[in-house]
Amino acid sequence: MEKVTLYNGVHMPLVGLGVYKINDLEEMNYAIQTSLECGYTMFDTAQMYKNEENLGKALKQSGIEREKIFLISKVDNGNQWYESTLTSFEESLKRLQTDYLDAFLIHWPGQNKERMISTWKALEKLYEAGKVKSIGVCNFEIHQLEYLIAHCKIKPMINQIEHTPYLHDEALLEYCKKEQIQIMAWAPLLRGNFENPIFIELAEKYQCSIAQLLLRWNVQQGIIVIPKSKNKERLMENIDIFGFEISDEDIKRLNSLNKNQRTSHDPNVFDF
Repeated sequence: MEKVTLYNGVHMPLVGLGVYKINDLEEMNYAIQTSLECGYTMFDTAQMYKNEENLGKALKQSGIEREKIFLISKVDNGNQWYESTLTSFEESLKRLQTDYLDAFLIHWPGQNKERMISTWKALEKLYEAGKVKSIGVCNFEIHQLEYLIAHCKIKPMINQIEHTPYLHDEALLEYCKKEQIQIMAWAPLLRGNFENPIFIELAEKYQCSIAQLLLRWNVQQGIIVIPKSKNKERLMENIDIFGFEISDEDIKRLNSLNKNQRTSHDPNVFDF
């Protein structure tokens, strides 16, 4: 598995498994065991998903050594603020049956800057205590990152965002590159919305599936992907994206499809 290196020296796989909406324990066991067999070593969950406990059980049952996996969770919106973040983190560790996380992220920025900074200070404390190997954010726009960086001691190492050909924010990507913030893409497969003649044409050209095309488009730009699947064939397909390369011209064609189309909340206005 190819990896990227965060600015603090931590290595992250370019492809991981997102476990959003995998809530049944039997399904989780199957997804984890199968994904490990396919070569996955990174697993992305969140307090909000209500499945940390089942992920912890599935990882334990698999027998995989803790140091061989990269485990990510996120602080729930309702658990933000300093003390609540610290308390909820310890609860996440218990549910996941581990004594540390590889990454812990703020799930949404919200509109309360005081809350954002208070929550971030808790992440800094956890990082300095060695309880998490990297800290970051999700769904942060440039202005939110600028504010956070101006008021923090430790810069975010990760920004997990929605990133697809229909939501390709060049300015945000450039800003994160300049600040050495690693981009991760959630929902990189457009929630299965593959009806685009350019996708069909390019998948045929590169002799890959449309899912592989979209994932390769991300990783070729240095962006980590965490596609979700419980299906063995799709799990294998989603990780088998390192045997071909998309031309610069075709990368630009896919980039040009941007229409600022989101499938979830707009971080500029969403609050909780």
